[in-house]
Amino acid sequence: MIRTQTLRVFVTVASCGNIRDAAKALRRTDSAVSMTLKQLESDLGAPLFETDRKHTLTALGAEVNKLAQDLLREHDHTIERIIALAEGREGVLRIAAVPSVAAQLLPSVLSAMLAEHAGVRIELLDTDSASVHMLVATGAVELGIAGQPAAGAGLSFIALFDDPFRLVCRRDHPLARLAHPLTAQDIRAHRLISNNSTAGYSGFDPDAPDHVPAVSARNVISLLALVRAGAGATILPALATRSIDADLCALELQDPLALRTVGFVLRRGGISSPICAAFQDRLVALIQSSDITTRSALPRDP
Repeated sequence: MIRTQTLRVFVTVASCGNIRDAAKALRRTDSAVSMTLKQLESDLGAPLFETDRKHTLTALGAEVNKLAQDLLREHDHTIERIIALAEGREGVLRIAAVPSVAAQLLPSVLSAMLAEHAGVRIELLDTDSASVHMLVATGAVELGIAGQPAAGAGLSFIALFDDPFRLVCRRDHPLARLAHPLTAQDIRAHRLISNNSTAGYSGFDPDAPDHVPAVSARNVISLLALVRAGAGATILPALATRSIDADLCALELQDPLALRTVGFVLRRGGISSPICAAFQDRLVALIQSSDITTRSALPRDP
């Protein structure tokens, strides 16, 4: 078998026109370079140079030199890409995140990664927590950012921040006139538009028997359009209310348990790729250094 390093020695000698200069370029001894060339010619069964001075290639030598240069160029490029992948400077990162995180937290992190590493490609899917869990579990995405998955789902969860729920309604809605955080009693007499963001929290169940029958919407844009049209109020995480229109308001709830904990969702026992680990570090740094989230679930740096 002809080794890549052997071909590199041959190409260097062919370029330099003599063994001495090639040996210096390769940081090897003259004798080592000479022996390598002799072994290559022995393996091929034909000479590559016209004379022992190595300044003129044979016809075979010229063809081998061309092919070897192509191979070494591709080899070096491949090695560079492998190292870039290992260092998180190249590769594909597939993420699924709840819409509020995708819209409010990820743009600055992802744009910074793309600006720093042109070889990185990112695929982002925004969907509800249950779908995020499913996408991670099936391997469709490497990383999820969502609420905590159910026990036994085969997923691991790293908490990032707590996101309190807010009641979103029109500014002319009766609840908007109340001067205190809303209680379940305050809300009970009003129509709520249900959505998946409050899954796992039962404090304000829009489908409970004592509530006015509710409309249901999954997409946040459609949900807010229904609220704006007067179809009712809805409950959303605070992060999702940061950019609502001026004709709507987000009202605080009295229940301290009215929140969701958002975090990284990964397959249990899986090892994050370098690019995924780099992204996680960037997002953690953003959360720790800013007030964009209401309550961080991460320990502060000392």
